[in-house]
Amino acid sequence: MDFVSFVITCLLIELTPGPNMGYLAFLSSLEGRRAGFAVVSGVALGLFLIGLIALGGASAILQSAPVYEGLRHAGAAYLLWLAYDTYRGGSGMEAGTKGEGRDYFLRGFITNILNPKAAIFYITVFPLYLPQYQQTMIHFLPLLLISVGIATLVHSLIVIFAGKLEPFFNNPVNEKRARYFFTGALIIVSIWFFVSTGR
Repeated sequence: MDFVSFVITCLLIELTPGPNMGYLAFLSSLEGRRAGFAVVSGVALGLFLIGLIALGGASAILQSAPVYEGLRHAGAAYLLWLAYDTYRGGSGMEAGTKGEGRDYFLRGFITNILNPKAAIFYITVFPLYLPQYQQTMIHFLPLLLISVGIATLVHSLIVIFAGKLEPFFNNPVNEKRARYFFTGALIIVSIWFFVSTGR
């Protein structure tokens, strides 16, 4: 395995703007790092589980048109729901309240479980970094752990830097404007997600 090439590939993919990056930036800037890291934990578990499913013999199912399209539509719909929830302040942004860590964790988890691009990445890219005679789960697992680790590192850095903006958004006026801005951003991300995952 070309370890350096694999790491660079994973890093470039994680640095590509997507649903996780936008949502983590908005959430951490409005509600702080604790909420952001809860989402990061959910994202990591979601990526790990979908990786196990994809590499554990379900690749044909995940690549079938009905399943892929179902995940694609569900993922876009879920992002639109997050946009609506952001608009109405359902994540705990009103009256100075904070949402539950469990809720944030589930949001990160669900967003990734409904992302067909993650499964396709595991199915198509991982085999390129292993000899043909080592295409088994025990050989794929280290790659999966490295990939999830890189994703978690990138997401954590987003949370850390975005969390520095939380004091600015403690002002109700700034918070309201930011909520509207991020609502629009999430709508754009959901549309981008739906278009970019089309076949």
